[in-house]
Amino acid sequence: MKPATLQADLDVRIGGRFRISFVRDDGEYFEAGGTYREVVPSERLVFTWAWHSTPERESLVTISLKPDGAGTLMIFHHAQFFDETARDNHQRGWSSFFDKLDAFVA
Repeated sequence: MKPATLQADLDVRIGGRFRISFVRDDGEYFEAGGTYREVVPSERLVFTWAWHSTPERESLVTISLKPDGAGTLMIFHHAQFFDETARDNHQRGWSSFFDKLDAFVA
């Protein structure tokens, strides 16, 4: 099932907030958001992540970009999960997203 983004509001600056929403093919609605903690253009992005339905379960995402030959290596780290189930569900979701991203940029 591929998600369709309905809306993405991004204020990409330290202290800025973001909110994204999407619906999967099965009709299930998702909304997540957070706050940018670190913004270093072309190098690093750190932000909190929480689902709208469970805002108390905030986690932390760090994305680092490094030159790699003729391209760019992206290092993605998502941590501080509420529990192992949340970690495993995010791993499945992000893996699916990155598979789609890989196909898109190929």
